[in-house]
Amino acid sequence: MESKVFQHIHPYEPFLFPEATKLIVGTLPPPRFTTGELKKEDVDFCYGSCNGMLWPILDRIFGLGLKYETTAEAISQREQFLLKHRIGVCDIVQSAERTKIDASDLGMQNAVLRNLIGYLQQYQNIDTLLFTGGNSKNGPEYFFRKQAKEHDIKLDVVSNEVPRIHQFKLPATSSQVVGYRMVKTVSLTAPSGAANRAVGSLQAYKDLKDMNPNFSTFDFRVIQYREFFK
Repeated sequence: MESKVFQHIHPYEPFLFPEATKLIVGTLPPPRFTTGELKKEDVDFCYGSCNGMLWPILDRIFGLGLKYETTAEAISQREQFLLKHRIGVCDIVQSAERTKIDASDLGMQNAVLRNLIGYLQQYQNIDTLLFTGGNSKNGPEYFFRKQAKEHDIKLDVVSNEVPRIHQFKLPATSSQVVGYRMVKTVSLTAPSGAANRAVGSLQAYKDLKDMNPNFSTFDFRVIQYREFFK
């Protein structure tokens, strides 16, 4: 019997505005955000899953006092934070197919990508891409590399330590005077429980855990993210 295919469609348009200097880039929110069957602790906004850590991490770093509920106020809190700190959100996957309905990147098939290069050329103040995951198959960096290759754009290594940092020259459009601008990419440790095992294997995490037995994988992400969001 043939498995039924689930059409996993991104429910949110990119959150972009002219003043944005940084761009958060992930893949897709959990399937329940496509079907609209949210949990009461979910926020109907980018990275609003109650199982995700991005907003709790930013909450800790900036002391935001965020609400975690399906309300307009919770959405507004997040929008105001992004606008104030000039951070946009543009997940790179527009849609994908799944035979198993879950949130894993590996389970995505026939992914349709958003034109991230085009958005970067349109929003000319963006100088940093913050990938919520690395270059493993179907991760945001993986898909971006695929798109960059199609545009003959090469990512050069800046740092091979986690989180890995690259930079590339973004060609100018015909309406721009300068020939290119430099854009940096940072492959953050994914803000999901699935990445906890990878965090636990990092020597930097082990060293901090040895110094403080109460140190957690969440604490590790807070330290890592602070450097690039502040």
